[in-house]
Amino acid sequence: MKPSFFATLALLLVLSGCVALPANDHRVASVAFDKPQDTLLGQVVQASLPPNALSGFRLLPTGGYAFDTRVALARRAQRSLDLQYYLFHDDEAGRALGHEVLAAALRGVRVRILLDDIATEGRDEMLARLSAHPNLEVRVFNPFAGGRNRLFTRALASIGDFGRVNHRMHNKLFVADNAMAITGGRNIGNEYFMQGMANNFIDLDVFAAGAIVPQLSVVFDQFWNSDYAYPISAFARFRLSDDEQSPQTEKAHSLVATEVPDPLGYGPLADEIDRGKLALAWASATVVADSPDKVAGLTEQSSNDTVTSNVVRLMQSAQSEVTVISPYFVPGKVGIAAMQRLADRHIRMVVLTNSLAANDAPLVHVGYAKYRRQMLALGVHLYELSPVRARQRGHLDLFGSSHASLHAKVVMVDRRRLFIGSLNLDARSARTNTEMGLVIDSPALAGELVTLMQADHDESSYRLRLSAKTGDLEWVAVDDGVEVIYTSEPDVGALFAFGLWLIAPLAPEDLL
Repeated sequence: MKPSFFATLALLLVLSGCVALPANDHRVASVAFDKPQDTLLGQVVQASLPPNALSGFRLLPTGGYAFDTRVALARRAQRSLDLQYYLFHDDEAGRALGHEVLAAALRGVRVRILLDDIATEGRDEMLARLSAHPNLEVRVFNPFAGGRNRLFTRALASIGDFGRVNHRMHNKLFVADNAMAITGGRNIGNEYFMQGMANNFIDLDVFAAGAIVPQLSVVFDQFWNSDYAYPISAFARFRLSDDEQSPQTEKAHSLVATEVPDPLGYGPLADEIDRGKLALAWASATVVADSPDKVAGLTEQSSNDTVTSNVVRLMQSAQSEVTVISPYFVPGKVGIAAMQRLADRHIRMVVLTNSLAANDAPLVHVGYAKYRRQMLALGVHLYELSPVRARQRGHLDLFGSSHASLHAKVVMVDRRRLFIGSLNLDARSARTNTEMGLVIDSPALAGELVTLMQADHDESSYRLRLSAKTGDLEWVAVDDGVEVIYTSEPDVGALFAFGLWLIAPLAPEDLL
């Protein structure tokens, strides 16, 4: 008699509990090179420094400039490239950037690539092939122990280990020669650089140069050398042939069209590097980053120094205004209490997040939606991005996209201090994932962010309010100066909204 489906499933579940991670005792510790001023990039930074300045910054609001800046750093690095990402897709953008960092390794640059293991299924051999090249090593963070070729088999092999694999490294960082860096919200993939065929993400990175960069490198080194970072060789090995030792690498094509200027009026950073002088906003800044040990669970004592706790303290320090841009915004009871404290002090609070139509994680929207009335009652100015309205208008100057979901993660306080990083204001970022970012004290950068936000604010988003007559939610749009009012989730079908309402109780807020 053939075994039943349930008997087979039970056997698989039992076997899944037997999968264990391999030993992680063959990795070699390494740290960022010192004396970045001895490199070309470091010399450009030194030549650009105003008197008494330490660190310089520039916002990278468009996908083209963000991609091209990474390519520029990869091509000009002389000693090291360090890449740390949650997602690094095997698509056109990912392969193009991969070719650039491989070309750097082939000319003698030390390349370290640290990827979260969440989206590497079926890529062990490809990553091992890449890591087999001299000067280049790939590590995966908090890896799945078994079933590595497919997401389903990974999940099945990890049923007994969910408490561990549920924790992910959400950091985004690109460092060249310990002199220049990029951090912010973007992963590596077509949709993060406005090259996706279906979906794209409105995002924001910040380019950094100078004294802050070695501090960012310290964060990379902590994760790279942690017990949770496994060389890809622990899961797959690859020996290069003689022909593969020196492969021909394709150069990435520029994504910046000469007729499409940066919305802030800057030219490509590559041109400035080649001229030997950078035009940046020079300011003081602080790196905030979770410990890699967060994947093992936090103690109450250590939770006071997480990225979330730092951002909350930044918000609570406001004297007049707090602006939050977050694609996934689930304040929870703690967040509502923090907003209440701001309201009690008459601090103006503005929140921009995704509408249900724009959200690529609809269940997260459910977690957010149940707090909308409370936020509005506290006087929060609440806006939801509408991809439909942006398409109808034919443009969306906010971060330079015409058809996308919001993915930028920014907190601005008093139009002076900015947090830009990987942190979503939700329970998963607060308790489960590791995050990082910069807190920058710069009225100039804050002013540029305000410019980006106001460019198409009314035409591309809904302003939420409570009806004066019924107390129900209303979404207010502005068409050619005329208000248009919606009384249900705009831009989505009733059947979809109803189905989401039905499954909402199955999505615990802590997992969103």
